[in-house]
Amino acid sequence: MSLTKSLLALSLLLSLQGTAMAAQTSAPEAAVLQRHAVPITIRNTVIGEGVPKIIIPTTGSTAEQVLAQAKSIGADADASLIEYRIDYLDFATDAAKVGALGKQVAAAADGKPLILTFRTQTEGGVKRISDKAYGDLYLSLTKDHFIDILDVEMFRDAKVVKEVVTAAHKAGIKVVMSSHDFHKTPSVAEIVTRLRKQDSMGADILKIAVMPHNPEDVVTLMDATAQIRDKYSLKPLLTMSMGGLGAVSRLSGEVFGDDLTFGMLGTPSAPGQIEAHQLDVEMQTLHAAIANH
Repeated sequence: MSLTKSLLALSLLLSLQGTAMAAQTSAPEAAVLQRHAVPITIRNTVIGEGVPKIIIPTTGSTAEQVLAQAKSIGADADASLIEYRIDYLDFATDAAKVGALGKQVAAAADGKPLILTFRTQTEGGVKRISDKAYGDLYLSLTKDHFIDILDVEMFRDAKVVKEVVTAAHKAGIKVVMSSHDFHKTPSVAEIVTRLRKQDSMGADILKIAVMPHNPEDVVTLMDATAQIRDKYSLKPLLTMSMGGLGAVSRLSGEVFGDDLTFGMLGTPSAPGQIEAHQLDVEMQTLHAAIANH
């Protein structure tokens, strides 16, 4: 069976199972049937309608490498947003250099929204950084007027997180709050708890990435995503099960409530990422099936 047919079979089966289960709860029918978030528009990109929007990260360590990647992402029709991954940079903690390059990246991205991310080593990133340094770096960069969305890890120091979220919102920057587990998949209840906490902490976009060890782990992530959408939040969702085993979650997110997903052009920033054009083709196929369901 082809990847597309396998994906459609699994996704639609799980979708029907989820709808049947939801019908047994007190959740109103309108909420259960709501696949997307309340849309938000950043630049010319609408997050929360149609096929989930594809984010492409930069992975370069030098300014030249990052700018070359940014130009490719800006020119790619399948990419909707660019993630400026500053933890890959040789000068990752130099706010002045990161900001100067960030403005060039934003220009090269050709109007696509820019997500700025320092993924800490604790959550799968390249470099270690103290919570204080993390907060100071982010607070400085929010003043540079090139960031559209700021990735804030929910498990950094609570005071730092609150200060950064407040500063970002004051600067007109949306916050994607994130949690990553590169070792396992937490329970459905734990995933739901983390995403709901992100919502209460002021996140504009809720994000979690987990590592599966079996197919049941992938279903766990999908189940938790559907529960958040059905019962708890209409904010945009960005959830994924990593690795090859979890790739189906990147392709079928629309069924369960995701509004964003990650793809790649060349070098992946996390295990299981799919080349952007192939990802878009598969998601468009699934979207058409959903529309006719």
